[in-house]
Amino acid sequence: MSNTLTLFTPAGVLAQAQPLKRAAKRLAKLGFEVSIDADALAKHQRFAGDDATRLAALHRVAKAAPSIAMASRGGYGMTRLLDAIDWKLLAHSVEHGTRWVGHSDLTALHLGLLAHTKSPSWAGPLACYDFGRSAEEGGVDDVTQDCFVEAMDGLLEAVGFRCEAGHDGFEARGVLWGGNLCVLSSMLGTPHFPKVKGGILFLEDVNEHPYRVERMLLQLQQAGVLDAQKAIILGEFSDWKKSPLDRGYTLKTAIEAVRARSKTPIFTGLPFGHVPTKVSLPVGVKVDMLVQGREALLAWGGDQHQGHQHHEHHHH
Repeated sequence: MSNTLTLFTPAGVLAQAQPLKRAAKRLAKLGFEVSIDADALAKHQRFAGDDATRLAALHRVAKAAPSIAMASRGGYGMTRLLDAIDWKLLAHSVEHGTRWVGHSDLTALHLGLLAHTKSPSWAGPLACYDFGRSAEEGGVDDVTQDCFVEAMDGLLEAVGFRCEAGHDGFEARGVLWGGNLCVLSSMLGTPHFPKVKGGILFLEDVNEHPYRVERMLLQLQQAGVLDAQKAIILGEFSDWKKSPLDRGYTLKTAIEAVRARSKTPIFTGLPFGHVPTKVSLPVGVKVDMLVQGREALLAWGGDQHQGHQHHEHHHH
């Protein structure tokens, strides 16, 4: 299997080149044939080059159709490109084996691909955030690295996590989709928002107080999105600050408020988000979700990017 990997920057500017170079070196050590897009370090205000530059980079990577197209970072910027992206060109790259990988602002790309072309992509690491940290900053997380390498080798067929009690025996099958809650909510009502029914929706966010998380979740609930799914899985909601006005209001009570209003079961504990330890997840792919006790499993079988949907699932 070919293992070409292109690093590109479709959204926020890279303040320094060092993390990108470090990421490229580490990914090469893992056996990937790494190349860095010509405009990966372009700068325009807070963006990695102006809109035309970033759009051209995205299309350039799609035309080259590497095995893996990994964004160097998220930030903000994909939203500006959504109306101009040649989705057929991106879908064509996926048909030729390209896995588009990232999280955060890259949620917009994953969801747009799914909405316009039904093509799968991967919610997973970003080059600088996950592979570009210096040793002092903690280096690369083993789980993140192993999970990503396995996923890209086509060997990853399931991920497991511990959810809260009360869901024992739960079973569901549906399209796995989601990503960053803020980005996903911002796409609601646009042509770029996938109309997934009976899916399994995963969500994470960073720097958002629980009341803001609750408000976005209730927007999705009131728009009918949550009730149309078979399961909602919450990843990490990291780096928010408590307020003296909270008075016992927490992320937990925020989730309870959404649970009380939604028909769909809401699970927590997925290791995904703006945290060092994250799994890689196939977006736009049918998965089976099984819960035994507090152990939850998402299983999808091998080589999804080849379009095979039917596999024997190994229960871990």
